[in-house]
Amino acid sequence: MVDVRDIAEIAATALLRREHSSVPLPGETINLVGPEALPGPGIAGIWSRLLGKPVTYAGSDTASFEARLAHHAPGWMAMDMRLMLDRFCADGMAARPGDVERMTELLGRKPISYADFAMATLAGWRA
Repeated sequence: MVDVRDIAEIAATALLRREHSSVPLPGETINLVGPEALPGPGIAGIWSRLLGKPVTYAGSDTASFEARLAHHAPGWMAMDMRLMLDRFCADGMAARPGDVERMTELLGRKPISYADFAMATLAGWRA
């Protein structure tokens, strides 16, 4: 999981670097990653601890997800989202070697953990 604040910071830094460069910079691909790979049960465990009540990972029923999403979005989009999620479930979203270190270098700090994201989100809900 990647915290949106990390994504925004890296995007802003990259845009400013290009804006302030005296020469055109080559294209760059940055793999946006969080500091750890978390499976569904691990994410549910974080929320269980923060909320003080059980949160259960419901599994990977992407067909049901597609059906529910199709009530709120075009059918092609619901299918595309299901196909993407099927791939995530099958292959995972683990960082490649060096990705976390590159994110740390670009941010000047470690990427925000999912647990820290969840704590900030909960604090925002309670405010």
